[in-house]
Amino acid sequence: MTSSSTSPASGADEIPSLYGPGTTVKRVRTRHLIDAKERGEKWAMLTSYDQYTAALFDEAGIPALLIGDSAANNVYGYETTLQVSVDELLPLVAAVARSTKRTLVVADLPFGSYEAGPAQALETAVRFMKAGAHAVKLEGGRRMAAQIRALTDAGIPVMGHIGFTPQSEHSIGGYRVQGRDAQAAEIVADAHAVADAGAFAVVLEMVTSSVAAEITKQLPIPTVGIGAGPETDAQVLVWQDMAGLRGGKPPRFVKRYADLASVLQGAVKAYADEVRAGEFPAREHGFE
Repeated sequence: MTSSSTSPASGADEIPSLYGPGTTVKRVRTRHLIDAKERGEKWAMLTSYDQYTAALFDEAGIPALLIGDSAANNVYGYETTLQVSVDELLPLVAAVARSTKRTLVVADLPFGSYEAGPAQALETAVRFMKAGAHAVKLEGGRRMAAQIRALTDAGIPVMGHIGFTPQSEHSIGGYRVQGRDAQAAEIVADAHAVADAGAFAVVLEMVTSSVAAEITKQLPIPTVGIGAGPETDAQVLVWQDMAGLRGGKPPRFVKRYADLASVLQGAVKAYADEVRAGEFPAREHGFE
């Protein structure tokens, strides 16, 4: 299936879907995500940085995986996303791309790798596409329209990112909700600029629910919310937040669907206890 106009094999009344065992989508493409918006089907995106999570999330039916610059905090131990580099993200992109069969692999362009202008953005994006990405993501609205247009003109799909943009946290003034009061019109203008420049989707981060809902109604491309309320076309979370692997109080917009930190701590403690007690390895774990 290449678009929603393709007739499904199991009957004329069946609606094509990104999810489920009956889907005919062999590899999710940007067009499939736009088609999903047109028919009102919501979808989920998660971050991924390694082969094991990528394969698991792919098998679970997640249609888009993001190798985010959030790897700075969740892989490399940096304090902010500003510190991660292109060279550090490229191997993660390659690992995820090699480990998936169906999901759309989106790579974040890190801080400092595209802001100088369209030429720099294109050079960086080409490196990520050669590493295996199917699309790239960059932060910024109207001020990044030229970069987005240059990439799309070169045949590189782009996901935009507006609202709270972590790479600009110092100029924004920290982690602040975007779109309140007079700022709402600015966020809407950024959304239209991203779409008009050719982006296939746009992330709305920490944008008020009402503004995110209005943008979702106005844009022909999918909106992907993170802290932007329930009316966006899709949602994205950092997988370590979603699965409860990272400690501390989660952001307000995060829902923990598991407590992997406790599971792993329990497994490690049991392993260490058995080693100390001489219970592991047992005879069946050795060779004669």
